[in-house]
Amino acid sequence: MNSATNTTSGTFSAFNENHSLTLRIWHWTTFLVICSTIGLVILGTFMFKTRENIGMVQEQLERKGATVTKDQARSVAHEYSDKIWMTHKYVGYGLCFLLLCRVILETAQPNEERFKTKIKRALRFQANTIPEKGQRKLYLLVRRGYLLFYLLFFIMALTGLGLAYEDLAILDPIHDAMKTVHKYAQYLIYTYIFAHLFGVIREEIGKHPGIVSSMIHGRKK
Repeated sequence: MNSATNTTSGTFSAFNENHSLTLRIWHWTTFLVICSTIGLVILGTFMFKTRENIGMVQEQLERKGATVTKDQARSVAHEYSDKIWMTHKYVGYGLCFLLLCRVILETAQPNEERFKTKIKRALRFQANTIPEKGQRKLYLLVRRGYLLFYLLFFIMALTGLGLAYEDLAILDPIHDAMKTVHKYAQYLIYTYIFAHLFGVIREEIGKHPGIVSSMIHGRKK
């Protein structure tokens, strides 16, 4: 039995868990890819927004002796915006692939390291002291947060694919709905990521040092 949880006696150490190499690679790869898509969204929404760059394009071309209309400048500005969002779409494909990998990983890794097994162990644990009850409650809260993240991840992937293939006539009736859901789901994921980072840092410098190293080396140090 994993030392992180003793369901009959002993202590309950909420985050003293081993992590397989494949899970650690998946975790950090997903983190980096999500960070890249956040960066692309920020660039596309603010720095490369077509309307905001029309004047800049006209000004720069006029300095070079060229005269362009507002529509011509809009076409140039829009081209850069398109490149940003096209890159975002390709990164989105990568996230869909990572989500599929996570599903496969859950079924392929040892039973004791599976997500559902860890939750079952925590639910079976009989907490007898206030610290143990607090540990168990925190652990289950974090795991439920993971479930919420995966649900939002799935919604983002599904709606993102729908928007990527918006030329399909069958998707026309739900295009606006997918766009709205995709937009708000992304904000919820960003909120979760910041909350996750805050929680990890708080526990790392507080009651559970070694959380970060466990996701790097595979076990707490």
